[in-house]
Amino acid sequence: MKGNIYRNVYCGKVDKSYVGKEVKLAGWVNSIRNLGGLVFITLRDESGIVQLISQDVDKYINITRESTVSVNGTVQLRTPDMVNKNMATGEIEVVIKSLEVLGECQNVLPFEISRSKESTEDTRLKYRYLDLRNSEVHENILFRSRVIDFIRQTMKGMDFVEIQTPIITATSPEGARDFIVPSRKFKGKFYALPQAPQIFKQLLMVSGFNKYFQIAPCFRDEDPRSDRLYGEFYQLDFEMSFVTEEDVYDVGQKVFYDVFSKFGNKKVSPIPFRRIPYNEAILKYGSDKPDLRNPLIIEDVTEILSKMEFEPFKNTTIRVIKVDNIDKSNSWYKSMEEYTKSIGGVLGYIKVNEDNTFKSTLDKFMNDEIRKELKEKLNLEKGNVVFIIADKNKCAKLMGQLRIKLGQELDLIDKDKYEFCIVNDFPFYEYNEEEDTIEFSHNPFSMPQGGLEALNTMDPLKIKAYQYDFVCNGYEMASGGVRNHSTEILKKAFEIAGYDEEVVKSKFPSLYEAFKYGAPPHAGMAPGIDRILMLLKDEENIREVVPFPLGANGADAMMGCPGEVFEKQLRETHIKIRD
Repeated sequence: MKGNIYRNVYCGKVDKSYVGKEVKLAGWVNSIRNLGGLVFITLRDESGIVQLISQDVDKYINITRESTVSVNGTVQLRTPDMVNKNMATGEIEVVIKSLEVLGECQNVLPFEISRSKESTEDTRLKYRYLDLRNSEVHENILFRSRVIDFIRQTMKGMDFVEIQTPIITATSPEGARDFIVPSRKFKGKFYALPQAPQIFKQLLMVSGFNKYFQIAPCFRDEDPRSDRLYGEFYQLDFEMSFVTEEDVYDVGQKVFYDVFSKFGNKKVSPIPFRRIPYNEAILKYGSDKPDLRNPLIIEDVTEILSKMEFEPFKNTTIRVIKVDNIDKSNSWYKSMEEYTKSIGGVLGYIKVNEDNTFKSTLDKFMNDEIRKELKEKLNLEKGNVVFIIADKNKCAKLMGQLRIKLGQELDLIDKDKYEFCIVNDFPFYEYNEEEDTIEFSHNPFSMPQGGLEALNTMDPLKIKAYQYDFVCNGYEMASGGVRNHSTEILKKAFEIAGYDEEVVKSKFPSLYEAFKYGAPPHAGMAPGIDRILMLLKDEENIREVVPFPLGANGADAMMGCPGEVFEKQLRETHIKIRD
């Protein structure tokens, strides 16, 4: 490193080659030990820790931990009995010649830096600048930088061009709530922060760019979860012209495989990733983001069990999960019943005895033909247990949750794998029972399979979209699609969802006009950067991989936001607060 008035070498880089030399160091006081005739100080910077030593105990008695200091000293070898093999600099120490306090730290800290992760999240985020001094937390952010740099180089290696798109844009009905920005210059009108660069990247394709990408900030006012940030998140946004979904799959697979192979410590699914149609994912896994590390499969037995003389199995959907062998107590089965009840379902189960008969309260409602059909359908053997849920409207969701719970309870999930898959063939529309309307089920800018003909002739709820998600270990890692590039298809698609042409013109004027001037077929996707990092670092909370995240409640105690603004600012933007 190039030296300056504060330091000429990093703390973690001082080794035996410096013995006998004078060095200048700077950093944070990590610890202080006063042994009466000697004082030991460990000094920390981003590169590591080094030990300082001095006999001038009184001179340094008032130095507080976490103060920043600059030190001149001479490097010497430690005596053999004082070598610390747990420190990279454990063979040497620096005898202090002079020490200058650069920034004094008050004596009481809100938490111990080395144990900051044991504090409440609210406290950690309020003092995030202290939390980030923790070596583990700090490393997460350095790791983030390395991963993003690798992703950039990977995309440029495939001839993608990095282009930034606007942050101040127009509001649009894309699903999540917008963050809106009042206009000072145009009274009563608003900008919005982009939920994604969706329209802009499509316009870039119309503009003649071949391959675009950016590490894009996205803004959505949707409730946070452990795997979803509130307010702001980042995605690798990319789009390509004159391509099909297969071209996007190739890029997505390379990015995920290369990133997880280089930075992860688990086995990564080989390319090509397994492809699962949406309907199959819902049937077999009860989710459109299945965790394939879990070997359990859901099967539909409605046709068989609806023949039972059992009223709850009439006019409903019946699905089951077969588990090979379970050595659990009756209280465990009771706990599974209670869990199912807590998520809104009723659980039944059948145990297969040694003589292949059934042990279940449901058995008395079966005849031999039903038992035979069930055994053949599920390939039942002695020791098997069949878990059953019947529900007309939410059977798939309940079974999906039960599958996850059983996988956890029975320790069936292989935690040494990154198991990827591609879920495709999503429905283009879905039915909203509360509003009695047809809505877009996913991205409204995707191309419907079958194009305009499908929109004109098919039942909307049977139309599929050229839409796909990349999934890993039960998390949605990326979403993408082949885009609509036709004005006529755009108008018809929105008409079915209840928007007339004037709404399309007013809400999406850029796309509506641009598609009149020769738009290429184009497609793309957007892997989530924060979620990638969360999985690579094995963090349960996505906020651990973000430098300054908002809290779980959507507030920032460190910055004091959201907060009130001055009356002048309200007047300038033509806003009046109503009670």
